[in-house]
Amino acid sequence: MLNTMNTGLASYFLALSELEGISFASLMFWTLQDGKWMQKALRLASQGAKLGEVPVGAILVHDQQIIGQGFNQPIGCHDATAHAEIVALREACQRLQNYRLPLQTTLYVTLEPCTMCIGALIHARVDRLVYAASEPRAGMVGSQMDLSMQPFYNHNIQVHRGLCSEHSSQLLKTFFRERRRLAKQNKNSV
Repeated sequence: MLNTMNTGLASYFLALSELEGISFASLMFWTLQDGKWMQKALRLASQGAKLGEVPVGAILVHDQQIIGQGFNQPIGCHDATAHAEIVALREACQRLQNYRLPLQTTLYVTLEPCTMCIGALIHARVDRLVYAASEPRAGMVGSQMDLSMQPFYNHNIQVHRGLCSEHSSQLLKTFFRERRRLAKQNKNSV
């Protein structure tokens, strides 16, 4: 019995070590699957940053399968609504041929959703939202107000915040620092 338990613990800690950027302490309240999906969302955010988009990534998961994913694309798509969450929702709805998502669908996103995005998540019937970093200026699930808890909606979303928040925050800070540096460099060269 003890050997079986030790083997199980060893594989648990091995799996933990495979999740880059997540400390053991931060996983105390998260499943390994949550960590895995948020890591994928962070990779999507980095992909967007390489294209000059604000680094936000989103993954929609149902039955441990990705049904939709995306990163911010408003600049490249010339579309103010092309936030990561909306891109992921559009992909999932097209794939499933339904504007409502299946029960027990979770959205993992690297930044707290805005007004538009939380509204779309409610209308699509997402059950659970897990986000990394808070958005103090325009976050609508806790920072400025909590639209997910308003009694006038006919659907409620479970909201969980803070998974990989340091990693996401650092990605955003680095992106905006570089953007300011380039803007200053361009201004000085004119």
